[in-house]
Amino acid sequence: MKRLDFRILLGAALVLLGALMLLERFGLFRGAASIFWGLVFLAGGGYFLYRFGLSPNAEWWAVIPGSALAGIGVSSLLPGRWGGLFFLGLLGVGFFVVYLTGRRERWWSLIPGGVLVTLAVISVLSDVFGARETGGIFFLGLGLTFLLVAVLVPAQWAYIPGLILLLMGAVLGYTPFGGYLNYVWPAALILAGLILIFQFARRS
Repeated sequence: MKRLDFRILLGAALVLLGALMLLERFGLFRGAASIFWGLVFLAGGGYFLYRFGLSPNAEWWAVIPGSALAGIGVSSLLPGRWGGLFFLGLLGVGFFVVYLTGRRERWWSLIPGGVLVTLAVISVLSDVFGARETGGIFFLGLGLTFLLVAVLVPAQWAYIPGLILLLMGAVLGYTPFGGYLNYVWPAALILAGLILIFQFARRS
């Protein structure tokens, strides 16, 4: 059996793009370019996810570009107000999968995973349902993320930023002081980052 050459893949991609553009010219459907690039990104994501599936422990990193490319591909195939959900949500799930491949050494992946899933929920609330005040939800998502780290790792220090962020989300997000969130949440992120650095430096 001959090895699959890159030129064959490129030729097939060009044929697919040309066929889609012809169908669009005849008015059979719209969005040929979006469909083509969506399939290309899905193929790229599938390649990385295939590598991850062959060796999850050694190729754990592959799930990150794999889920990102898959999210872009789905967003291209299903354009509209749900694009943020697919891209951010799938990428967040990818980080959670990274955690499952090595819970002790890759616990850090819980944090970007939780942040990305939170942003995916916010994108749906703002883009689909028209919600404007989502600062409180962002804080609640961050707080739950750190509490997840505290329970699963386990890490006692994570309770501190987790509870603070939950309090900020529950109180500041739904009171007349909500406008101060624009200044408070960056400070909270800086505080959480400093706590992480301090914990690492103390153990080193």
